[in-house]
Amino acid sequence: MKNAQAFSSQISDLLVMVERNLLRYVRLPQLLVFSTIQPIMFLLLFTYVFGGAILTQYASYIDFLLPGILVQSVLFGALQTGAGLVEDLNKGLVDRFRSLPMARGAVLGGRTLADMMRNIFVILLMISVGYMIGFRAHEGFWNALTAFTLLLYLGFAFSWVSAAIGMLTRTVEAAQVAGFIWVFPLVFTSSIFVPVNTMPDWLQFFARINPVTVTADSIRMLLLGSPDSAELASKFIAAFVWIAILLVVFVPLAVRLYRRSS
Repeated sequence: MKNAQAFSSQISDLLVMVERNLLRYVRLPQLLVFSTIQPIMFLLLFTYVFGGAILTQYASYIDFLLPGILVQSVLFGALQTGAGLVEDLNKGLVDRFRSLPMARGAVLGGRTLADMMRNIFVILLMISVGYMIGFRAHEGFWNALTAFTLLLYLGFAFSWVSAAIGMLTRTVEAAQVAGFIWVFPLVFTSSIFVPVNTMPDWLQFFARINPVTVTADSIRMLLLGSPDSAELASKFIAAFVWIAILLVVFVPLAVRLYRRSS
């Protein structure tokens, strides 16, 4: 009975922190607006400026590009997790939370779950923009839902990476710079913008095992179809293995660093 009550209390604390973080987007809507401007700019830039020079196996470059931009959007969005936690830490909010009789993991869990919910809005907006400029999904509802879920889990996993890195820094600026140091190599050495086989041979090995590549390729196959179901299965499994590894490593690491921070 006591265990059930303790679990219920932890869930309640977690939901309170989720609500608290979501209310920030209501009070500061510019946070949500600015988180969508960058991926929209990338989508338009690569479609209309570079798209004509990039060859893919798809009839239209936008069909190849949009799934990759969706992955990029949740990765860049994950950077806000670490920066937001550092901001709360510097304002003394974390110390106030520690003084309350609440679950220790609620602060981090509430932030990462709230950012996952923000990603729902960002993904839906990006798909809408993609449809306006020519993107079309060729598979059914369940494939689309699976791709959507995969995106959310990827963003959730990388939010914990960002949280751990944020706990190691002392300023918002340092958290943002540290975030871009690991996000940019993952994004630009992946299949987000170009097929992996167009890269130099020495780079292709890393690009093929990159979690961003296997996720972007999985989403493309789920939305646009794949003649090779075995390849789809292998990419999909690889994506979830990467997500599981990130969660197993960075969730306890972020919680430990949070407890040590002051």
